[in-house]
Amino acid sequence: MLYHIRMKLDDATRDDLYFMREALNEARAALSCGEIPVGAVLVSENEIIGRGFNRRVSQASPFAHAETRALEDAGKRMGNWRFDGCALYVTLEPCPMCAGAIVQTRVARVVYGAADPKAGAGGTLYDILRDPRMPHRCSVTALVLADESREMLREFFQSKRRAPL
Repeated sequence: MLYHIRMKLDDATRDDLYFMREALNEARAALSCGEIPVGAVLVSENEIIGRGFNRRVSQASPFAHAETRALEDAGKRMGNWRFDGCALYVTLEPCPMCAGAIVQTRVARVVYGAADPKAGAGGTLYDILRDPRMPHRCSVTALVLADESREMLREFFQSKRRAPL
């Protein structure tokens, strides 16, 4: 016998799922370009103000991570580099470089999908985002739609290992 469980989601949880799905769409865009599938969206007052996905290969830039691309996009759109009160949704836990950019731009909240045990700076390996020694700290919500984020990354890297040299 199957049982259907109905969960009543609060508005914040519903919003997190919606915006993380938008970040996953950005990750799919990266995947379609042959980039590591990581996507990010920056949100202010329930509106996406910046989007980004990994472009390190296509831009030949070590700085073209999804998070920095979303922050840069928002900065150009908003005419400002400060994102007080904004939330950044990203499919993979930010690395130390991105965590530094997030702190410097004063993002209020970071929501991420998959944890990154090799370079995660949102609580897994480092906790730059909440470090009390930093000039600004973010709240962090981890593992939102983590399975979808992790699976996209797993499939990408498996296909790279199978590809002939």
